[in-house]
Amino acid sequence: MQEQTKAIRFLTNLLGIYSPSGKEQDIANFLALEMKKMGYQVGIDAIGNVIGVVGDGEPTILLCGHMDTVAGYLPLRVEEGKIYARGAVDAKGPLAAMVMAAAELAREPAFKGKGKILIASVVEEEATSRGVKHLITQGIKADYAMFGEPSGAENITVGYKGQIQLEIRCRTETGHASTPWLYENALEKAYEIWQQIKNASAYPSLDPSESPFNALTVCLVKITGGRATSVVPFEAEMNIDIRVPIQFTTAQVFEQIRKIIAKYQAANPKVVVKATVLDTVEPFEVNKSSPLVHLLSSSVRKVLNKPATLIRKTGTGDMNILGHAMNLPIVTYGPGDSHLDHTVEEHIDIAEYLASIEVYKETILKLSELHNNKNLKNGNIYENGTI
Repeated sequence: MQEQTKAIRFLTNLLGIYSPSGKEQDIANFLALEMKKMGYQVGIDAIGNVIGVVGDGEPTILLCGHMDTVAGYLPLRVEEGKIYARGAVDAKGPLAAMVMAAAELAREPAFKGKGKILIASVVEEEATSRGVKHLITQGIKADYAMFGEPSGAENITVGYKGQIQLEIRCRTETGHASTPWLYENALEKAYEIWQQIKNASAYPSLDPSESPFNALTVCLVKITGGRATSVVPFEAEMNIDIRVPIQFTTAQVFEQIRKIIAKYQAANPKVVVKATVLDTVEPFEVNKSSPLVHLLSSSVRKVLNKPATLIRKTGTGDMNILGHAMNLPIVTYGPGDSHLDHTVEEHIDIAEYLASIEVYKETILKLSELHNNKNLKNGNIYENGTI
């Protein structure tokens, strides 16, 4: 009961610190201080990631979460066993659960000398994924990795779609708005391009409502243009969010969009069109037969007394980036309903949060036992590699 009280207080304090992407310094300082009190060796790296280590020996298990949130402050409140606040599920709830689980497990005699747990609390996941990219460039090493994102305590996320952030600019000649028939309207032309991209048949048409993970989707998220009320718009800019299913690469998708734009440009020589890819993340799906997935599933069943469900999401996560950069068993798991991400009703169920701590602990312990038993069978306790 004392550990649960500490866990609830820790999460509540985290949620009380507003930390939109790019403004994580206060929460990073708080995390580093609290983790040091819990027994972690802690440091804050050059870009603001908080890195903590507990335990020793093999294997090295990376638990990675993000401390930033989308912008939009929500007052902290606790009602009927739930904590309401920005970041409650995305993703301070999972991050707090991982931090507490590792700290508690490191104090247990059964885990002593049987594994090192590396906690990485990264910056700017909601914006640029700068934090996890920095970990990769710094050469982070681990035998297994779990990302803390809301899957629901009974679910395990095994796949995310990829993403292309596309910017398209249109330029035309301009004139007085009283004679619009004499000029091309950049705003109208930009929207025509959007319609052609949206309705393109370059890929098999799949209904997102029936096959959301396997469907290619495009979303117009921003369009701007025009300078004055009496001038035909001569420049327009739009941003398109493209979600890429596992059967394609971002390069394949962009090449088809490039062809659509080139065809439009040829048919509209008075319109100058420039397409720029601002960022890409490749789609990723884990090996569902990996020991990590099996052990996490077993831990969910043991703690919650119900079978785990493997899910694939239409969003994009840091697991995609690390999964492509490092060849290791990896998965995403954490408490919270992801449908509450970025909403005004974002909240986490306290009982689910506490249960997920036990799932993390059970999984890490099982991974440690599996890894060390495997090394024993392989003869790694002897220099000549034989028993």
